[in-house]
Order: sequence, then structure tokens, then C-alpha cells
Amino acid sequence: MAVPKNKEELIQAIEEAYAKLKQDLETIPNELEKSKQLEGHAKDTNMSVSDLVAYLIGWAELVLKWHRKRENNEKVDFPEVGYKWNELGKLAQKFYEDYEELSYKSLLEKLEKHVNEILEIVKGATNEELYERSWYEKYTKGKMIQFNTSSPYKNARDRVRKWKKTLKNKNKVNH
Repeated sequence: MAVPKNKEELIQAIEEAYAKLKQDLETIPNELEKSKQLEGHAKDTNMSVSDLVAYLIGWAELVLKWHRKRENNEKVDFPEVGYKWNELGKLAQKFYEDYEELSYKSLLEKLEKHVNEILEIVKGATNEELYERSWYEKYTKGKMIQFNTSSPYKNARDRVRKWKKTLKNKNKVNH
């Protein structure tokens, strides 16, 4: 799907990307949920599928926090307090640690809850609020939401599918 340019396209992009990702995440074997076999978000690191879901939760929570603070006319530290945009690898590591104690099932439930909360925000906003005014520097609210929902969902799905293909090929070699 092309980059969303309005409210309806943003809703569709989030729903479609999340539905596809969810389908892949729900088929991860229990014994591989915490296995650090995927390429991590920071250079030369590995992560598990659980870490990947934690990363998506972390960004969803930031979107919700940014929205809440902006609604209350409070200052927002983008991307997060204590982090700069050039430190996203460190922020990813923080997200992994924040949720490492949660079960994979709990992580999936938390992600689903946050996706629905973000969709409610989008559905409750006007197209003007989402795409016709700056929200953070030159970016609109719709663009910032897309950067942190549908785009990373597609990226996460690609990572999971690539990893699953690698596992399949390893199993063929081992048999």
C-alpha cells in the first residue's frame, strides 16, 4: 500500500499491516519466542520475536504518550525523555528490557490493545488534525502515527518472515 495521505488510508494501512503481522506472530513456536535469532535494531545485536513485539509496544506507548501530552498542552520530549533521534538503537534495547518479564502471549495482548487505542485516536481525529497541520516539526500527526505503526509493522513482518524462511531452510538441511 502507498504511504497514507488521509485518515481513511491511515486506518486501512494500520489495520492491514497489523493483521498480517499478527497472523505471522501467532504462529511462532513456543520454544522460539525468546530465542535471540533475529537481527536486532541496534548494530551488531540480535533479538527475539518477543523483543520485536516489545519494540512495537514501546513505540505504540510513545505514540499514546505524545498524543496525551499534546492534548494536555504539555511539552513532549521526542522521541523519549533521555533519548535523541540518533539513539534509537539504545531506545530499542530499553524497550526489550522493559517487557522482558512478560510472556509472549501477554506481549501480543498488550500490542493488540495499543494498536486499538491508536486506531481510536485516528478514528476520533479529523483529516485536518491528522494531515493538514504540523504536529512535530515538519511532520503531521498522521505521518508520525504511520512512522510508528504501519511502517514498523511491515518491517517487523518482513523480519519475522525472513527468519522463518531461514529456519525452514535449516530444518531441510538437518533432515
